[in-house]
Amino acid sequence: MVGRDWLLAAVVVALLATATAVGQIVQRQPQLGLNAAALTTFNRRVRVWWIFYALLLVAFFSPALTVAIFGLMSFEALREFITLTPTRRADHRALFWTLIFFTPMQYIFVAYNYYELYSIFIPVYAFLFIPARVALAGDYKRFLERVAKIQSGLLICVYCLSFAPALLYLNIPNATAGAKARLLFFFVTMALLSEAFQFIWSQLYGRHVIAPAINAARTWEGLVGGSASTALAGMVLYWATPFEQLWQAAFMAMVVAIMGFAGAMTMSAIKRDRGVSDYGTLVEGHGGVLDRIDAICFAAPVFYHITRHILGVN
Repeated sequence: MVGRDWLLAAVVVALLATATAVGQIVQRQPQLGLNAAALTTFNRRVRVWWIFYALLLVAFFSPALTVAIFGLMSFEALREFITLTPTRRADHRALFWTLIFFTPMQYIFVAYNYYELYSIFIPVYAFLFIPARVALAGDYKRFLERVAKIQSGLLICVYCLSFAPALLYLNIPNATAGAKARLLFFFVTMALLSEAFQFIWSQLYGRHVIAPAINAARTWEGLVGGSASTALAGMVLYWATPFEQLWQAAFMAMVVAIMGFAGAMTMSAIKRDRGVSDYGTLVEGHGGVLDRIDAICFAAPVFYHITRHILGVN
């Protein structure tokens, strides 16, 4: 790690320490009238962020190991997604191939930087294989629902998330391995900061809830204020990115915030439909893996492809 890498790591630690302190202090001030459940959820997220960033430090030393870590997260997130709803015996073979073949192969293609393969492997080959394999099992009851569930889980938990470590292999002109690792750090930091900013804006100034039946804590004020604040944070961390102009870092940070919001709302809608509060309990008291990376899953492919365009990557 060079000086700029250490500086970025120090900034991230400072941000996490600030978020931790603010969350704990505010939770001890009931007279403020803030949503106690939302505060508890926020503090839990911050504690998990510490673990997440500790794992991300590997990106500065071993891109391949970083890909493996994201692959394990994808596997667990997909398992949580699939087990959220009942499956039929006829689905088990398709699920086996989804978890044991398509998931690891996606990350193998990422590790070898085969963009031509990992960009289409799941949405083309896996999506055609899954309905065919389920049909061969001979069970037609709720066929479309069962197939769509498997495909959706594979798309969100594996395909989308795999574009986060793929940032380490972008052929950015004149960019070092450290610069690519900082780009991944920038992306994840913006995704997590956007959650914090949207939470703060919603708690302090939120008046108009976007979809009460889906998530009563998400407001228009939180979305707009949080996205704008994330854009400003992106400008502050502009120096850590390969973006050549200040507005590019701000724009990409805002894109992450908006897509992260879309991901959080979508995954909340699925949980409400299934009548659960969390996707899993891998970390006791903190929900499942998917509960903590929902925003990253939705933002990763969009951030990746717009970055390719802005930086002129072939």
